[in-house]
Amino acid sequence: MTVMSVTGPAGVLHVDDVGSDGMPVVFVHSYAGSSKHWADQLDHLRSSRRALAFDLRGHGASTTPPDDDYSIESLAEDIEAVVDSLDLKRFVIVGHSLGAFAAIAFAGTHPGRVSGLVVVGAPGKLPAETAKQILDSLAEDYDQEMKAFWEKLLEGARPRVRKQLSREMGSIPREASLKIIAATLGYDALPALRRYPGPKLAVVTPHGERAHDLHRLMPYFPHETFDRTSHWPHLDKPEEFSRLLDEFLADIK
Repeated sequence: MTVMSVTGPAGVLHVDDVGSDGMPVVFVHSYAGSSKHWADQLDHLRSSRRALAFDLRGHGASTTPPDDDYSIESLAEDIEAVVDSLDLKRFVIVGHSLGAFAAIAFAGTHPGRVSGLVVVGAPGKLPAETAKQILDSLAEDYDQEMKAFWEKLLEGARPRVRKQLSREMGSIPREASLKIIAATLGYDALPALRRYPGPKLAVVTPHGERAHDLHRLMPYFPHETFDRTSHWPHLDKPEEFSRLLDEFLADIK
């Protein structure tokens, strides 16, 4: 493991990178997560290729943005800062949840640089009224609503995964959380996804089989479903997730 820092648009970004031959893979974590969420996948891939993960702004060891800018487009700029600093011309990108939106936004803006796109537990596009109801409920009773939100996503988690995520769930301050959630609820990933013509795969969890989820909204979006996991299949079933990733990467040139 080589730990380093690069300068991003909102401050310092913490990066875990190991160089090797083969097409690089860049991992982007979810809300309240960090690069550590990808530890199993990094260990698995690094025997044969370069694999790296980093902490998004305001997460892990990265700097909190001074202007509280957590827009999806700005998170995509964090990705750009990392890959530019490491001089990565083309690479595969794997994003989970919030990180999936950031990965999609980057791929839609820089399609020629992305050799493959894997999105895990990617949020869909909620109706505007539903999104407003969620934000209003959070504003009225943040602690209770967040507790219920996390408990739902943790359904199916292995005990060690539940323990890890329960420690992390309070790592993002209230105001930053509200901004991140608002940015996620307000983002429409479909235009950027349509601009990216390359190989793509959606990894769907038991929490992601709703009418507004991306693999249902976009025709011909290849997807694989993980059963009996939480919202974090790469943590609950790391070996199975790595096998799926190997299959996807085998066809990437």
